[in-house]
Amino acid sequence: MDFNMKKLASDAGIFFTRAVQFTEEKFGQAEKTELDAHFESLLARADSTKNWTEKILRQTEVLLQPNPSARVEEFLYEKLDRKVPSRVTNGELLAQYMAEAASELGPTTPYGKTLIKVAEAEKRLGAAERDFIHTASINFLTPLRNFLEGDWKTISKERRLLQNRRLDLDASKARLKKAKAAEAKATTVPDFQETRPRNYILSASASALWNDEVDKAEQELRVAQTEFDRQAEVTRLLLEGISSTHVNHLRCLHEFVESQTTYYAQCYRHMLDLQKQLGSSQGAIFPGTFVGTAEPASPPLSSTSPTTAAATMPMGPSVADLAPPGEAALCLEEVAPPASGTRKARVLYDYEAADSSELALLADELITVYSLPGMDPDWLIGERGNKKGKVPVTYLELLS
Repeated sequence: MDFNMKKLASDAGIFFTRAVQFTEEKFGQAEKTELDAHFESLLARADSTKNWTEKILRQTEVLLQPNPSARVEEFLYEKLDRKVPSRVTNGELLAQYMAEAASELGPTTPYGKTLIKVAEAEKRLGAAERDFIHTASINFLTPLRNFLEGDWKTISKERRLLQNRRLDLDASKARLKKAKAAEAKATTVPDFQETRPRNYILSASASALWNDEVDKAEQELRVAQTEFDRQAEVTRLLLEGISSTHVNHLRCLHEFVESQTTYYAQCYRHMLDLQKQLGSSQGAIFPGTFVGTAEPASPPLSSTSPTTAAATMPMGPSVADLAPPGEAALCLEEVAPPASGTRKARVLYDYEAADSSELALLADELITVYSLPGMDPDWLIGERGNKKGKVPVTYLELLS
């Protein structure tokens, strides 16, 4: 018990000394040991890395789970070391509602059939979203969270310890400075002028006492300097490890981009398939109407030019495929446009014809377009003067 009391008193004395030193530094009444410029730059880079990692982590969590209540629930489950319950995605929930609506409204009706098709596509989108969230959480969020909860806590602990060592060092310097000043004063001024008669004996030996105090302060300063240098080296090595952290986060960022690219590519394929299905069913449900998109389509999501992207798009059926079975295919020049259903269209992007059955396009030109029975909804017949040919719908803006 005595040992614990002594240790408690010692710790309280150290804490009080550090508090006094810190306060005097804030008011400019004490000198402060400054770290070198390289060390300060390491500290600044570490703080910046920590701050931006937190922001990127939080915003990525918002991207993957926009519902704040769900994020709080997942956070509590993680803190309690319990498994997060499986949660359906918004796409899967929408697919469920559409399927139930089709079942109640009539799965054999045109509206019911379309609801079923869209529900299946939304279900696939929800499954792709679930895979993306899982992959991004493991490959991107987990490394960032491990840095904040592991490496950064270690760095913060060592920095606080370095701050305490610096305060001890500066306090030792201040104590030595005061002891030397008192020793010099006791040596130059007669004892009887500085003390009262009842303290004469103590005053006579003041010089010797201050000499011992100086020796003790110098010994404490050497110990404090050694501990400070050792702690500064440990902290410096940890701060230099931030470079390795950047390399690790860079790799995780590449994996996040790859998973996001895969996710959006899957979504594009699912929606493209759905668009084809709806286009075919629209032609069957509304015969004689124009098959196409009323709004201008977006350019292909690729870094290549529209011409190159068009070459990689699924090709529609050839003219021979459009002919009824058992009959010879007609040339496009022999195909007469329908009496009604022709429309004007503005070309959005340049398009290079892949073969003689297609019509080359130039951006901003106006052409006449129409559809033929049984034709792929992604393609139309375009006319410009005496020239005819197939043209992709995604390259057109329908005007009238």
